[in-house]
Amino acid sequence: MKRIFLDHASTTKVDEEVLHAMLPYFAQYFGNPSSIHSYGREAREAIDTARTHVGEILGARDDEIIFTAGGTESDNLAIKGIAYLNKEKRTTKGPHIITSTIEHPGVLEVCRHLETQGFQVKYLPVDNQGLINLETLQASISKNTFLFSFMFANNEIGTIEPIEEIGKIAQEHEITLHTDAVQAVTKIPIDVKKQHIDMLALSSHKIYGPKGIGALYLRNGVKIQPIIHGGGHEKGMRSSTLNTPGIVGLGKACELAKKRMTTDNSRMKTLRDSLIKNVLQIEESYLNGHPEKRLVNNAHFRFTGIEGESLLLGLDEQGIATSTGSACSSQKLQASHVLLAIGLDPVQAHGSLRLSLGRENTKEEITYVSKVLPQIVERLRTMSPLWNR
Repeated sequence: MKRIFLDHASTTKVDEEVLHAMLPYFAQYFGNPSSIHSYGREAREAIDTARTHVGEILGARDDEIIFTAGGTESDNLAIKGIAYLNKEKRTTKGPHIITSTIEHPGVLEVCRHLETQGFQVKYLPVDNQGLINLETLQASISKNTFLFSFMFANNEIGTIEPIEEIGKIAQEHEITLHTDAVQAVTKIPIDVKKQHIDMLALSSHKIYGPKGIGALYLRNGVKIQPIIHGGGHEKGMRSSTLNTPGIVGLGKACELAKKRMTTDNSRMKTLRDSLIKNVLQIEESYLNGHPEKRLVNNAHFRFTGIEGESLLLGLDEQGIATSTGSACSSQKLQASHVLLAIGLDPVQAHGSLRLSLGRENTKEEITYVSKVLPQIVERLRTMSPLWNR
């Protein structure tokens, strides 16, 4: 049976060149990079090279890159790290942190935790396409606001936020800007200096690197407290023996993505647009998220009268892997907080499907999906009490 992977927003396979670059650091160059002997120096040199490649894809200096275990840890380190340093600014009035209602749980759960510690958090609403209103953001700033945290692009509906404009507002008010860019890195050109970004989280396994490794961009001059204490690795910001093979893999993935980005993104956008056009020919099908300001590989739909999980399983039977929402919360039964935040009711939210493309998907695969999907929708609707046609 044909197998097609259209769930790249959840993860990607490790690129063969990435795997090849990693392999020597499991057994041949296995030294602890903190050691000063030749084994350690070999590992340290590889890490330094990887740090440079990660910095280059962000327009950052290599000494502004902190390696972590993934995007969620990077978000935690950024938000908790700066919050703990700003404890003295807490008051009973006004928000201290401003974020949005559609953030990844790696941000939302951190903010909810900080609320239990006495911090105030303002959760900005979004419009029906998932965009933040900049005037609302301006109006929400108080003298006690020290942090903005807004994702660069939404992991479910693919909407791209106006990060550069948000960055300008942050800079004008001397507020630190953190962005979860896990979905955006390699899909959108990023220049942390031009876009006024102070802290940025990324994850290796979203860009054809290995799982269990990520990075935080921390602009020189931005002060945070560590949340993991120990031997003082990563300039004291993230103690733990460095994961040399994983870091090498992340660095190689960034190096390859920088070379391939223009070609890959052009291909994916063409395939995505074809997929959207074909799927929207299905009766009572709708595109979730912004029609233009969206990730090049994201197509997120809802279908009246059917449940997304049944649709996912029907596609899986045909060899097509998709998602009903964020992979980090796809096993939860409640409706997606992102879809509810853009104004969908729970029934509409449960009737949604996310298809996310990768660099290896082909025109032939999109043609096959476009043929199979309408058949599955029609079959499910014949069994649905919600479909009255």
